[in-house]
Order: sequence, then C-alpha cells, then structure tokens
Amino acid sequence: MNKKSLLVSEAAKEWFKDPEFVAAYDALEEEFALAEALIKARAQASMTQEDVARAMGTTQAAIARLESGRSMPSTRTLQRFADATGTKLRISFQKPKSSSRAS
Repeated sequence: MNKKSLLVSEAAKEWFKDPEFVAAYDALEEEFALAEALIKARAQASMTQEDVARAMGTTQAAIARLESGRSMPSTRTLQRFADATGTKLRISFQKPKSSSRAS
C-alpha cells in the first residue's frame, strides 16, 4: 500500500482558508500561549516534567496537564511553577490584534 504523505505546513495552509477553523484556532490562542510559556520556562531551566513536579510537590501528570493548555491554572499555581523553574511570573494585558476600539 502506498501512502501519500502530507506536511503539516501544507495542511495548515488549507486549514487556514476555512473561516471556522480560523475562529476556533483564534479562540484557543491564550491557552496555546500559556502552554508554550510553561514549556519554554521548563526547557530553559533544563528540567523534565518530573523535575518540576518534584519541586512543586505534585505529580508529573499534573505538570503534563498544565503544559497541555487544556486548563487555566490559578495564579498561585503559576507562581509555584515559576519558583520551581527559577523564573519570574509576569502577567500583562494587551489589546486584541483586531481591536476596533480607539486608543
């Protein structure tokens, strides 16, 4: 059987032509951004999920859930994650990219 392979980048080009896909993708932007920030902080600290879990007094599965982007952790949990990875927690507010409000 001959399977045709498709690069994710090529598939994404097609997906982003669909307005429903774009709307759903945009709706998850914050979750993706938080997940990316958590993973980046852990990677820069050269820690595994197990290392962070030990430092936070929790389980590796809990860290995996945090990094999945499927839940919104409390600021207390984010602060504990920052402490465990030797980073500083910063929270900011930004206007949406397509804001129609005047500055």
